[in-house]
Amino acid sequence: MTRMTPVLVINSGSSSFKYQLLDMDTERTLASGLVERIGEPVGVARHTVHAAALAAADGPAPAVLDATRTRELPIPDHTAGFAVMLDAFAAHGPSLAETPPVAVGHRVVHGGARFFEPTLVTPLVEINIDELSLLAPLHNPANLAGIVAARAAFPEVPHVAVFDTAFHQTLSPAAYTYAIDAEVAASHRIRRYGFHGTSHKFVSEAAAAFLGRPLGELKQIVFHLGNGASVTAIDGGRSIDTSMGFTPLEGLVMGTRSGDIDPAVLFQLQRRAGMSVDDLDDLLNKRSGLLGLAGSNDLRDIRSAIERGEPRAILAFEVYVHRLRAYAGAYLAQLGGADVISFTAGVGENAPGVRAGALETLGFAGVEIDHARNESAERGIRIISTDASAVTVLVVPTDEELEIARQTLSVARP
Repeated sequence: MTRMTPVLVINSGSSSFKYQLLDMDTERTLASGLVERIGEPVGVARHTVHAAALAAADGPAPAVLDATRTRELPIPDHTAGFAVMLDAFAAHGPSLAETPPVAVGHRVVHGGARFFEPTLVTPLVEINIDELSLLAPLHNPANLAGIVAARAAFPEVPHVAVFDTAFHQTLSPAAYTYAIDAEVAASHRIRRYGFHGTSHKFVSEAAAAFLGRPLGELKQIVFHLGNGASVTAIDGGRSIDTSMGFTPLEGLVMGTRSGDIDPAVLFQLQRRAGMSVDDLDDLLNKRSGLLGLAGSNDLRDIRSAIERGEPRAILAFEVYVHRLRAYAGAYLAQLGGADVISFTAGVGENAPGVRAGALETLGFAGVEIDHARNESAERGIRIISTDASAVTVLVVPTDEELEIARQTLSVARP
């Protein structure tokens, strides 16, 4: 049999979790799945065996499609969900009995100022993750539920927490400090933390490797543009500024989130519209951004509406791009220029109009987009700038699961 070093990656939400089993000797995905609608009368579990897992013992992966199986059944909690996942591995493969994971990696959204690197999970770490739920009440409790269930399912295997905020622990006090009363900020841990760190780290390192240049000598700007969106200025592999702040609400216009907004707007809405704190939270996180402006948080719908000449869609796109340009310019100033600008995630990888619009005014900084390259249907990591551009512009598909697996193995290598 071909040697394997399997790592299982878990991304747990409040009513679902995603998983991926990777062979870290080849960095291929062997299997992946989604268990969702946990706690509802009928849950859904999908398990996909990837072609890499079907490879002959000493040969290449066969030319077959990935095989997906779906089950519908009650899944009352995360522990039951893990039992369903283990049943899927046993029934459809790859066999965890024959190739058990050497470690399990967990995505944890918020590490506060405590966690700045991948961390072996212990009872004390679990307590800390739970306590940090005060900063991420929608995410950390769900992340912890996945950790508890996974440790019960794999009690003899090291578990590693990989924190979204960790990559941004290199921000300077000038970058992470809000200009509010210092005692109030300290008492309630109010500061900028940044998010999407796993993706920003992966993409910046992948860009350096693709260009054959040392990471330490590059000034990079990475746009992670999905339903959630953030941009990070990276100097020599270190995050020096990032658009998300105390929560993932700050920064860019997103699918349903407003991004930057004058705080006094909230006072006005509370006083004049009678909106409660919960109403305002719902407005800014779930009914704003592209959805609030155009009625859809899907850029494909917005592009179609723009082609029909709908003013709401046109304005939404213009607002979205305006914010991208503003941050691009700010981070060029913070870095003192850039060597590389990369786009990643669902929008960043698949929306050439967004990429072109974001960089359209940056010719003064040596940024030149090659429109044919930018519009190409080519996939994978690629250059979309001209050969003469002083700044290399890339599209870099992100792989947060692979990054989590790499970081997990770095501290739990057998």
